[in-house]
Amino acid sequence: MQRRPFLATLGATAAALSTGARAQEAGSKKLGWALVGLGSLSKNQIAPALQKTKNCKLAAIVTGTPAKADEWKAKYGIPDTHVYNYETFDKIAENPDVDVIYVVLPNSMHEEFVVRGAKAGKHVFCEKPMASSADECRRMIAAMKQAGKTLGVGYRCQFEPHHRECMRLAREKVFGDLKFIDAGFGFQIGDPTQWRLRKKLAGGGAMMDVGIYAIQACRYLAGEEPVEVVAQETKTDPVKFAEVDETISWSMKFPSGVLASVMTTYAFNGANYFTATCQKGRFGMDPAYSYDGLKGWTSKPELKIEFPAVDHFATEMDAFAEAVMAGKPFIPSGEEGLRDLLVIEAIYQSIREGKAVKVGTV
Repeated sequence: MQRRPFLATLGATAAALSTGARAQEAGSKKLGWALVGLGSLSKNQIAPALQKTKNCKLAAIVTGTPAKADEWKAKYGIPDTHVYNYETFDKIAENPDVDVIYVVLPNSMHEEFVVRGAKAGKHVFCEKPMASSADECRRMIAAMKQAGKTLGVGYRCQFEPHHRECMRLAREKVFGDLKFIDAGFGFQIGDPTQWRLRKKLAGGGAMMDVGIYAIQACRYLAGEEPVEVVAQETKTDPVKFAEVDETISWSMKFPSGVLASVMTTYAFNGANYFTATCQKGRFGMDPAYSYDGLKGWTSKPELKIEFPAVDHFATEMDAFAEAVMAGKPFIPSGEEGLRDLLVIEAIYQSIREGKAVKVGTV
């Protein structure tokens, strides 16, 4: 029961990737996207990626900083009528040029602006983690369903060719049954005043920011949902990380018996990998989660994981637009974001209670 829904998810993701040519052949217009939050991710990754897409265009911006608005208007030719702040955001409902709202805000603000986007009658694409809690995710899903609009979560790696090949190797048992997964993602975080170190804004530390990538990798390699976790945390700088987690290691048990050993950190660089150990060999990626330079490998020299680089953000935004234009479900959906938050909540609970914890269900 756990495995079938996840494999269906992978199949739906593949289907979303294949609809673009049909949408383009039908002469579908490009969907207008409004970016909510103009921080470094929007500035350096998302906005440039929008210029590379087949089915999307930057139509509007939402920011609380007038100087940023002026910069973006000049750079991307955005008219004054398509610039909003967080107070005037709801007027975006009156803008027919905006089809999709992309929420790129601190985690604690995701729920508010997804729900407001739903009430504005727009499709919504939300950065990961989807929210700060599973309950927030549920409310976001409910609001979008009530509005009859599509909700997607920004899991860019699900559309990246190296990751998709690793999913295939696991799903088709090219190396036999999967037995064990080792995964980790972390880096040495800088500025101690940034919002990622404030629990009220981030909801957590390394786990919420980058640990979620390792959770994703384990889930889509196993093709099923973890049922139990055991976790422990350590802090080497209790001042800098007073509000959020610094380094966490945890194990996950899957229904089939697959085990995963996982870690995340804000304390040091170098953790950016996953390894899948199977009955007849191994495969993995290192680096696995960066925006570029990804490398895959296998234990069989003749079987390589090599693909041209793609823009992760352009690929996922095109896939979302294609699903919307074709009237198809989009994967990864809000439910996918909820499943990761259920795992994260179990990990935090295990740390607090010092014991194994069952993972909640959707």
